[in-house]
Amino acid sequence: MLAFALLVLCGALLLSLPAATESGERAPFATAMFTSTSAASVTGLAVVDTGDHWSHLGQTVILVLIQVGGFGVMALATVLTLVVGRHVGLRMAVRAGSEAKVVTLGEVRRITLGILVVTLFFEAVLTVALTLRWWLGYDLPFGSAAYLGLFHAVSSFNNAGFSPFADSLMGFASDPWITVPVAVGVVAGGLGFPVWVELWRSTRRRGERHTLSVHVRITLSVTGCLIAVGFLAFLALEWNNPATMGGMDLRGKLLTGFFQAVMPRTAGFNSLDFGGMNTQTLLVTDILMFIGGGSAGTAGGIKVTTFAVLLFVVLANVRGEPTVHVGNRRLGEGVASQAVTVVLLALSLVLAGTLTLMTMTTFTLDEILFETTSAFATVGLSTGITADLPVPGQMVLVFLMFVGRIGPIALASALALRRRARAYELPEERPIVG
Repeated sequence: MLAFALLVLCGALLLSLPAATESGERAPFATAMFTSTSAASVTGLAVVDTGDHWSHLGQTVILVLIQVGGFGVMALATVLTLVVGRHVGLRMAVRAGSEAKVVTLGEVRRITLGILVVTLFFEAVLTVALTLRWWLGYDLPFGSAAYLGLFHAVSSFNNAGFSPFADSLMGFASDPWITVPVAVGVVAGGLGFPVWVELWRSTRRRGERHTLSVHVRITLSVTGCLIAVGFLAFLALEWNNPATMGGMDLRGKLLTGFFQAVMPRTAGFNSLDFGGMNTQTLLVTDILMFIGGGSAGTAGGIKVTTFAVLLFVVLANVRGEPTVHVGNRRLGEGVASQAVTVVLLALSLVLAGTLTLMTMTTFTLDEILFETTSAFATVGLSTGITADLPVPGQMVLVFLMFVGRIGPIALASALALRRRARAYELPEERPIVG
C-alpha cells in the first residue's frame, strides 16, 4: 500500500509540472492528485479532459501510471495468491511430516516475467490492430494512429478507460474494428494472470485429460454470464432511448450493447452517453461494476469469484447442506466468511462515500451512487458529474479509488493468512435469523 501511495504521489508531482499541461500552466495539485490516483489505480475517472488539458508529456505520465499500476497490481495479487494458497495448505503438510513449501525468489521472478510476457503480448496485438484501423480506416498520419493505438491498447488491457478523445469512444460506437479490440483487451486483462497460465498449460497437454481448476471455471463462466446479462439489459432498457440507442440501426444497437456490457468489467470506456441513460440501466451497471472482474487481474470490484462463492453459499443453505461444493470440489474452510467480509466492507465503503457526497452536492442519488461505485470498483464510467464535484468530494473519490484498488487484495490475503485455531469454544446459542 505504501508503494502504491508513493506511485500516486510521484505521478501527482509530475502532472503538477507546467510542461504536463497543454496550456503550459501548472495544474492544481488536487487535479493532478485525482488524475494520478485514477491512472495508477487503472480507474479512468477524470476531472479534466485527457486529450485537451494534458500535453503529450502529461499523457505519457498517465500512460506510464496505467502500465505500472496495472502490472504491479497483477504481480502483487498473483504472488499473494500463491502465498495464501501455500499457507493454507501448510498445516496439512506439517502434519504429514513433509517439507513445508515456501515462495522462493526464483518463483517470484518467473511469475513477474510471465505477467510481463502476457501483458506485452496482448498490448502489442491490440496496438497493431487499432493502429491499422486509425491509419487505414480514418486516414490519420501513421504517428498519430500508432500513438492512439498504443494508448488505447494499454488503457484497455489494464482496464483503465482513459482516452485522449473528449467523448471517449462515442465517435466510434458503430465501428467494430475499434470497439471489439478494445472490448477484447478489457476482458483479457480482467480475467487475471492465473487464468491465462492455466489455459495455456491446458492447450499444451495434447492427448492428456486436464481439468481446469475451480477458480478458472468460475471466472470464465461468471464473466460470460455477466456479459450476457449486461448485454440483454442494455438492449432491453435502452433500445428506444433517443439519448442513447434510439437512433441506431440494429447492427449499431447490438454492437454498442455488447461493448457497454463488457465495460463494467471494469474499464471506463463508453460508446454511449451514460448521462442520458435510464435510471434502471444505471442501477444494472452499478451491480455489474460492483462485482467487477477476475482476481489477480487488472479489473476491480469485489471480483467474480467472490460473487460466485456467495451464490454457492446461498444454494448450499437452501439445500440444507453443511458444506459448499462447486464443480466436484468442496470449498475450503473460511472461504465463505472471507467472501462475506469483503462484500460487506465494500458495501459499507460505497454507501459511506455516497452519503458523504450527498451532503456535499445536489446531485441525485442514482448519479452519486453510480460515481462512488465506479470509483471503488476502479471502473471509470461516469454520468458526467466528476468535474462538477467540489474538491472535498473529489478527494472522497480519490480515497475510494485507492482503497478499491488495493483494499480487496490486501483484505482477502490478510484474512486467509490470519487463520488460527481458538484455544477454547464458548457454549453455542442460535439467534433468530430472518
